[in-house]
Amino acid sequence: MPNFISVPLKKPYDVEIVRPLKNLIKSLNNNLGPEKLAHFENAVEKLNVLRKTAVWKSYEKQESSLESIYGYYDQLSALETKIVVQDLQIPFKWKDAFDKGSIFGGRTSMTISSMAYEKVCVMFNIAALQSAIASTQNFQSDEGLKLAAKLFQQSAGAFEFLKNMVPAAIAQTPTSDMNPDTLAALGSIMLAQSQEVFVLKAIKDNMKDLVIAKLCCQCESLYADVLRLIQKESVRNLWDKDWIPIIAAKQAGLNGLTMYYHSLVSKSNKAIGEEIAKLQKAVELFKVSGSKTEKVLYLEEYLAKAEKNLTEAKKDNDFIYNEIIPDINTLPAPPKALVVKVLAPTDPLSASFEDIFDELVPVLVNQALSTSENIKNEFVSNEIIKIREATQMLNSILLSLNLPAAIETSDNTSNLPPSLLEKSKIVRANGGIATLKNMINELPELLKRNRDILNETASMLLSESESDEQLKAKFGDKWTRIPSAKLTQTFKENLEAYKKIIDNAITADKTVQSKFESNLNGLEMLSLTEEELAKKLPSCETSKDLTNLNSANELRKLMDDVKTLREERDALESELKSVSIDMKKQFLSAFSTTGTIDSASMTVAEIEKLLAPLKERVKKNVALQESIISNIQQTHSQFVSDVGLTSQSVESMQTQLAAAFDLFSELQSNLRDGIKFYNDLTHLLVTFQSKVSDFCYARKTEKEELLRDLTQHASKEVPLVTAQMPREQSTAPALDQTTSASTTVPYPMQPQGMPLPYGYGTQYTNSMPPPMPQGFNPYATLPYPGVYQNIAQPFGFPNYGTYPGAYNNQNNIQRP
Repeated sequence: MPNFISVPLKKPYDVEIVRPLKNLIKSLNNNLGPEKLAHFENAVEKLNVLRKTAVWKSYEKQESSLESIYGYYDQLSALETKIVVQDLQIPFKWKDAFDKGSIFGGRTSMTISSMAYEKVCVMFNIAALQSAIASTQNFQSDEGLKLAAKLFQQSAGAFEFLKNMVPAAIAQTPTSDMNPDTLAALGSIMLAQSQEVFVLKAIKDNMKDLVIAKLCCQCESLYADVLRLIQKESVRNLWDKDWIPIIAAKQAGLNGLTMYYHSLVSKSNKAIGEEIAKLQKAVELFKVSGSKTEKVLYLEEYLAKAEKNLTEAKKDNDFIYNEIIPDINTLPAPPKALVVKVLAPTDPLSASFEDIFDELVPVLVNQALSTSENIKNEFVSNEIIKIREATQMLNSILLSLNLPAAIETSDNTSNLPPSLLEKSKIVRANGGIATLKNMINELPELLKRNRDILNETASMLLSESESDEQLKAKFGDKWTRIPSAKLTQTFKENLEAYKKIIDNAITADKTVQSKFESNLNGLEMLSLTEEELAKKLPSCETSKDLTNLNSANELRKLMDDVKTLREERDALESELKSVSIDMKKQFLSAFSTTGTIDSASMTVAEIEKLLAPLKERVKKNVALQESIISNIQQTHSQFVSDVGLTSQSVESMQTQLAAAFDLFSELQSNLRDGIKFYNDLTHLLVTFQSKVSDFCYARKTEKEELLRDLTQHASKEVPLVTAQMPREQSTAPALDQTTSASTTVPYPMQPQGMPLPYGYGTQYTNSMPPPMPQGFNPYATLPYPGVYQNIAQPFGFPNYGTYPGAYNNQNNIQRP
């Protein structure tokens, strides 16, 4: 038997992937309906089962096991294009395949919260499983030889692939099985063994002696390379005790086979002297091979054949040819024939792969859609701001002229202007001042909830940092883990940014409260019934009849124009808010074609084409207002001259109530948006807290593993492996907290979406500058959409009443 070497498998550990992955998918796709959500939840459960089946069934070492592990690796590769992999905080743990690291200065296992780490470990097991299945084939059959050659070449390709993957996936000193020297040696073994399979195939098929000699010569050369690689100081102690003897025996034995079959070529050419020299060398090499190990059984028969041929050749030479036996070193080296190659892993590995997350939009497309939505919102907001600023100016001018109240004729028993009664009716229908008070009283509770979540998050980071510092102080230089301070810098920056957001929100609350209190009297009066309001107001009778007054009639016509203008603006604002842009098909097409998406330029071009008619209508509407205001001011001057002013107390009260009515609508809108602002901020903070919790759990797992390593190393007095800093640090741009002097908006104005892609870096530096939730503007210059499509809704969102302390309780749950 050839006695091929197979690589041991890495031992996996069970991990909880369902909850973190569900949370991540939900945060990236916050608009999922119940059916879609159920579909993806089911897909996550399938992935969990697929992992367990793949990583544990590998130990059966059957061809069906390969399909299982192929399918799992393919699914990981497909999934990483559809999520932000740095956000997936799952502490994957794998044991060193050779499990001798603690003796020779390495680590027996490693835990890293990275999908890339999971992939390289799975790929290692794919290569190991391929070698195991290839080694157990029936080498007497063509099917067995063919499959073995294919699997050995694929295994060599997988190890070569890992040499490039591991440095990016493991940002610290890896376990010994993932060492570049180890992977290079394993790949060379697999390639040499695949060439050996072709040697066996050629011998079985009775190919020409020269062909077999060429194959054997190449195979001997490959095994010579293997012998050099596996005896490097960095790896020689990893291997099973039989590996080096077997490789050495095969290298000598295949050299012997080369000489043996080349001697047959010399025999056919009647070169008896060369034949004898080559047979002598072959016998010598076969004996050397046998002295290395007795496990390469198929070479033993060739020793007997070579000795027999040598005896016959010497006899013929002595009696017939009498040729001089040349020195073997003076003879030309046999030619080589390399018939194997490194077969790189295909994509996908499994011919029957079906993506269980096929309906999940790729993360780049999701990010592009989020960018597209934000660009659209910015364009729409700019137009609505123009409308609202124009309306504010119109309202202030009419308010200063006491219009339309000054020209109204009372036709009710209370002798109140109809417009004033209509305003009072609208206020009462919307709950009056009591509704505003209830909403204002709700803000402190919402503020406290957000502060509690943020404080809880800060406490988790502080606790993790203090634990790390204590262990560093205790173990000194032996505590080689990356310091928490270097990994949590971005998290801390985000905490400070969120605190600034909350401080801005507090300022906004005070602004709203101040405006409410300064107009409290007017708001209370508008909340009264018609009879109660009439008692509060002074007499509204005028000294002249306004029915037939030309200036009054002209003002009424202008007020009708104002009404029409406002109705058109309401329609325009409604149309602008309802503008939708679906770039999904274009983005998917661009992604599938080029792998990248120029979302900004694609969106701007589409938006400008979509909004061009509406922008023109807004421009004409604002221009029309200037003409109407000019006519109103001229006509009002004539009206004052014709009628004379009503009493100052009446006009002042009417102006106060008109201002209070405008403020009621503004405050009601502000408070609704403010409550939504706090609720959206809660969702963002819970998502942020969840990521911090996952980080702290991963660090806890790593800490426990390192403590075990320290105990083992202390007993064996072996130096620890020093962890290295990640190759790349995630650097997140600073959050812009500045506010324009001309736009006094205490709450954040522009939506930024959640979540955005985190900085590409290590498994820990995966936090991002906190997005600012859409809020409200007490000065009513900015529209606020009713649906915040880009705000993340964490999966399984907890009851707000559980804070603070929710994550303390969660951390007490036993995790696998």
